[in-house]
Formats: sequence, structure tokens, C-alpha cells
Amino acid sequence: MNWIETLFHIDPDLGTGSLETLIVGAVVLVAAGLVLSRATRSRRTS
Repeated sequence: MNWIETLFHIDPDLGTGSLETLIVGAVVLVAAGLVLSRATRSRRTS
């Protein structure tokens, strides 16, 4: 899970993978928020 190190040739989290985990977690949370927001909006209009 060290794709940042492989892609950019930098090691911001000293190889622990915590930065990658935070990025993936943030993307998942944003996606879930968008899905829930759309579902709530469609319930209000129907």
C-alpha cells in the first residue's frame, strides 16, 4: 500500500502506509456522502 512512494518517489509517511490509508478513507467518505445526499434529495422530490 505504498503507491505514493512508487508514483512520486517520495516517502511522506516513512513507509507506514498511513497517508495512503487516509487518502483512500477520505475518498470513500466523500463518495458515501455524495450517494447519501443524492438519495435524500431524490426522496424529497418524489
